[in-house]
Amino acid sequence: MFVYRSRRCSSPHPLPLNLSQKLIQAHLLDGRMLPGEEIHLKVDQTLCQDATGTLVMLELEAMGLDSVKTELSAQYVDHNLIQEDYKNADDHLFLQSAARRYGLWFSRAGNGVSHPLHMEYFGKPGKTLLGSDSHTCAAGALGMLAIGAGGLEVAMAMAGHPFPVKMPRVLGIKLKGKMPAWVSAKDIILEMLRRRSVKGGVEFILEYDGPGLKYLNAWDRHVIANMGAELGATASVFPSDQQTRKFLQACGREQDWHELSADKAAKYDDHEIIDLAKLEPLIAEPSSPDKVVPVREVAGRALFQAYIGSSANPGFRDFAIAAHMVKDKQISAAVSFDINPASRNILEELARDGLLASLIHSGARIHQAGCNGCIGMGQAPATGKNSLRTVPRNFPGRSGTKEDSVYLCSPETAAASALTGVITDPRDLHLPYPKIKMNKTKMVNREMMQAPLLLEAAREVKLEKGPNIVSLPILTKMPQDLIVSVILKVGDNISTDEILPAGARVLPYRSNIPKISEFTFDRIDETYVKRAKIARDAGKSHAIIGGENYGQGSSREHAALAPRYLGLELVLAKSFARIHAANLVNFGVLPLTFVRPEDYQILEQDDIILIADVINALKQATELSAHVQNKKLEIKLRHHLSIRQIEILAMGGLINWVKVK
Repeated sequence: MFVYRSRRCSSPHPLPLNLSQKLIQAHLLDGRMLPGEEIHLKVDQTLCQDATGTLVMLELEAMGLDSVKTELSAQYVDHNLIQEDYKNADDHLFLQSAARRYGLWFSRAGNGVSHPLHMEYFGKPGKTLLGSDSHTCAAGALGMLAIGAGGLEVAMAMAGHPFPVKMPRVLGIKLKGKMPAWVSAKDIILEMLRRRSVKGGVEFILEYDGPGLKYLNAWDRHVIANMGAELGATASVFPSDQQTRKFLQACGREQDWHELSADKAAKYDDHEIIDLAKLEPLIAEPSSPDKVVPVREVAGRALFQAYIGSSANPGFRDFAIAAHMVKDKQISAAVSFDINPASRNILEELARDGLLASLIHSGARIHQAGCNGCIGMGQAPATGKNSLRTVPRNFPGRSGTKEDSVYLCSPETAAASALTGVITDPRDLHLPYPKIKMNKTKMVNREMMQAPLLLEAAREVKLEKGPNIVSLPILTKMPQDLIVSVILKVGDNISTDEILPAGARVLPYRSNIPKISEFTFDRIDETYVKRAKIARDAGKSHAIIGGENYGQGSSREHAALAPRYLGLELVLAKSFARIHAANLVNFGVLPLTFVRPEDYQILEQDDIILIADVINALKQATELSAHVQNKKLEIKLRHHLSIRQIEILAMGGLINWVKVK
């Protein structure tokens, strides 16, 4: 374990640094680079998407912000594209007006998914990027330190505040060899998930290096960096090398390139080696990204849908490989072959090169550029039918179908299976592996990306608020003695999709907390909301008991704020996902873990928990006692909070804390 000096010290530490440490040291405003300690980072760029951005803009309004303080901030409309009534359309206008008012770039609906677009337009090696989407880590493909966070933390960064995060450890992943035919970048990250699981990257930055990198272009690296979120990692980092330079050249931004890499003698906290030559096509079975097996083990299973696109496989080659595979062929009559272009630029490139025509002729369904079915906005599979998707997540119900059966795979596997009508190892088609020719110049259409206004003009802009946009609820301070009843107990790996679902029936209410709260936990316990409201209306708060990795997945802060609105004040879990734990604190909910694993088994629904003088108890030690009043026993709990976070909890949340400060 190594300690590196903060920028407040007189000189940098002479020890050699890995790339992650270099990026952190260059942006360190406070704290020591000691794993587990809270550090504060300067944020260069921010990213918001529409499913989380409405709350961010409401938070900026609540802060009274005049203009963003970052080098660059961008607001994308990519999730809530279905306009079945006024709600999404109104929110798009609200976000556009807020971007003009506060000085953000604005990407209109239909322009594409935030992560590949940000990479094409704004990604710069050596910069920090904070985004209100867990897949913000995709920008690590260009040598950036890119971190997903809750919307409130992104709003704070846009207002000029540093980003607080616990100093991660760094996992060095050496790639050697060259991928064989029919193996691609998706198989690399699925191999990492097979080895490490969905919680294997928690408190780590995943840093890739090695001779195998020369065979991975920037889009390949995006695939891998994007799904670092599925391992729970803080970030994923690739060096900025000649592949990075080629990408920025193609985007017309070669001036933004410079070389970045780890020092030769750099140390890592842990290590992995992946021999790319030994990989084979892999697939994640329902319903977790880490249930990874070789495709050959599940080959022959019937198929309803094959889906290509999303932020996880957004590159030109991901669509081009499928187009070559289906050229002059017809997909199976049993399969819905869904093509979701990740950006309008890539859609234009596919049209330019004749590849779009091959997809259309084969029977593919071409959807608008955006997240679409990945976030449950359309393209839901039929009940009990298998869906193969190149998306990053297959958590239960995320597709929009409650009893969904979603597999995660590469574009090669998805296209091969679309042709045969069953899950198929692409090697079994006995086709020559297509060679994808990458143009030296990309299509970069900037007409759908609106630049910020000058400050004086921005101050004249009025926010356009439709009737579905509701002000944020006022949150009360934490009481001196915390007395809560256990209203729900859940198991391991509960995702934010299960806490507060996405999809077409829920996301239109993302700027209306009272309404969206009615969907809280409805896939787990349909009685939760009713019982929580009864307790809240009686002046009683409640607790939730969780297992390992509670709150994995999306960064959506609605999964913390909606339960808080319903009276949640305490979550006891075996462990927490990083972003959700921070979101809970930011909205005044206390996250604690069990010291003794058996205490998870002891607690049941309707138990009454008392933590006396709770704020002082948190300040005095990392371990504290709680009394289960109805059972007359004591349990031991642990917190991982900084002094700053304890102060935030005492005030009832970050917004209250900011107002006082």
